[in-house]
Amino acid sequence: MIYLYFILLELKCIKLNLKADIKVITKNTIDGYIDKIPPSPKALKATLMFLDSGNLAKAAQIAQTDLALSGYLRGIVNNPLYGFKNEVKEIAQIFGILGLSGSQQAVYNYMMSLLSPSKWHLFKLNKSTFKTLQDNLSVKWKLILNHLEIDAKDITSAITLLPSSIIVAEALFCEHIEDVKLLKSVKALDYNTILKRLCNFDLFDICEAVANKWDMPSEISQIIQAASGVKPSADVKINLLGKWMHLLLFYELSQPLFIEAGLNDFIDFQIEYVGDIYEDFSTVMAIS
Repeated sequence: MIYLYFILLELKCIKLNLKADIKVITKNTIDGYIDKIPPSPKALKATLMFLDSGNLAKAAQIAQTDLALSGYLRGIVNNPLYGFKNEVKEIAQIFGILGLSGSQQAVYNYMMSLLSPSKWHLFKLNKSTFKTLQDNLSVKWKLILNHLEIDAKDITSAITLLPSSIIVAEALFCEHIEDVKLLKSVKALDYNTILKRLCNFDLFDICEAVANKWDMPSEISQIIQAASGVKPSADVKINLLGKWMHLLLFYELSQPLFIEAGLNDFIDFQIEYVGDIYEDFSTVMAIS
């Protein structure tokens, strides 16, 4: 009994010390991170403006001037995941293939990739595997929206903000990896819960701040917040989309590639939140 008492006491001390050590992640830390995010480049802003107005031709003309964006778009449509047989090079043709919603989604995905670190430390990711995550989420989100019979470009683009939560976790926790690992070993906590307990802000709050800084539609932020699984929306449609996105994120991060990357305990899965759509989700994803 005395031995057990000292073990429990030691664990309690570890928890207290960790909380003190990792307390350097504060609201000011988060504000500093948001402040360092660069505004979206002029070419991107102009491209999104024309996409928002439905002018694919003008949007393609502007996008063509940004070599990095053009290369990213070519990489998307020529990825086997999208199923196009012949190589596509012209941006106007790419936007024509993707359509208005798909083009806006692709540009937002590119914007998120700009935040991605050149080298990952907390998660075992790289530029290629992060893009794979983006592509997988985008394609599967499209399947979900087709199932729900929803065709709205802002809702289609909402999925692009979700991977930014992983980038944020990497940025905030990468300098405290050992502390975080020890905390997780003492008490099984997901990264989102750890951040919430430290500074009363979670990863989805920060995603919303990123969205606001980049002038993304408010509907995107609302869906992302609902997708946390712990902040259901009073809006029936937003809440339904949040359920599907929450389940999609958990499903995708449970794939072997991302389990190996350390993302399987990224957020706490709220099974009660998605219980009423689970069967439909399994059907859409063809899960046997």
